Amino acid sequence: MFQQRTVRPDSRLRRSAATQQAEVCVSRRRFFGTALAALAASRGARSAHGSPVAKKKVVVGAHPWVYAATQPGHDITPILDGIFADMRYAGMDAIELMHTALRPDDAVERIRALSEKQQLPVLGTSFGGNMWDRSRHAEVLSDAKLVVARLAELGGRTLGTSVGRAPEKKTAEQLDAQAELLRRIIGFCEDHGVVLNLHNHIYEVEHDMHDLSGTLARIPDVKLGPDLDWLVQAGVDPVAFIRKFGDRIEFLHLRDQQADKTWTEALGEGVMDWKGISRALNEVGFAGDAVIELAHPKGFKLTRPLRESLKISREHVRRTLGY
Repeated sequence: MFQQRTVRPDSRLRRSAATQQAEVCVSRRRFFGTALAALAASRGARSAHGSPVAKKKVVVGAHPWVYAATQPGHDITPILDGIFADMRYAGMDAIELMHTALRPDDAVERIRALSEKQQLPVLGTSFGGNMWDRSRHAEVLSDAKLVVARLAELGGRTLGTSVGRAPEKKTAEQLDAQAELLRRIIGFCEDHGVVLNLHNHIYEVEHDMHDLSGTLARIPDVKLGPDLDWLVQAGVDPVAFIRKFGDRIEFLHLRDQQADKTWTEALGEGVMDWKGISRALNEVGFAGDAVIELAHPKGFKLTRPLRESLKISREHVRRTLGY
């Protein structure tokens, strides 16, 4: 005789709530993914001197370091609302976060709300750790996993990674340790739809690019996300760098400086060779992401609100690079 199975109402409700939550997460993920995909797939423009840019639209975002520089502990969490509003006002396509903003327990919920409110997708985040120091591997890897998982929840897809400065030029053993940890982080990123790119400060590219060359020798297919100003600060020609490594460059950090290498308040107010950079980027068919990262000298007094400098910088990128 057939016996009807009884299903407890509270069990049905729990399954329903879980299903609804999953649908909400998928919907939000689709929102951020679609927003960035639409930006990346749209048609490109032409630069100021008439050179065609890549067919894929380069997403232009901004990094909040200039805000963090004046915050206690460089923590932007208390001022995220203003940062999102400023970047939206300045006309940015997206925002690149600092990984410290993803550490608080409520980070995903809060950042997602700000992103939706300002219609400003999260492109990715910067990240760093002393990867050359094998005794720090467990700590750095744990931090990376937390950051990448939360970044993926927000629809972010890039991890601009700094490998950490050592007290002296890194040894072969330290470079081996650095590459070992990078491979593990790259694998975790791939599992979450995130692409790791190597960001550089001065230390990675000084001494004839000893640090960066050591990493590339050990991980030949790693992607690059050069900071063009730091290249200049280290005495490396950014135009030559782009031409040499163009096939692996997927990300750029943009800043400007005076002839004495002092940072300017906004892009376009210094002597950076933007025309040469534009030509080189077009020659290599650059189709990655470009992020404005302003920085000011210690003790610098602003002459205008940061949002205005971001807007000036965004317009400069559009005018000179065609993005």
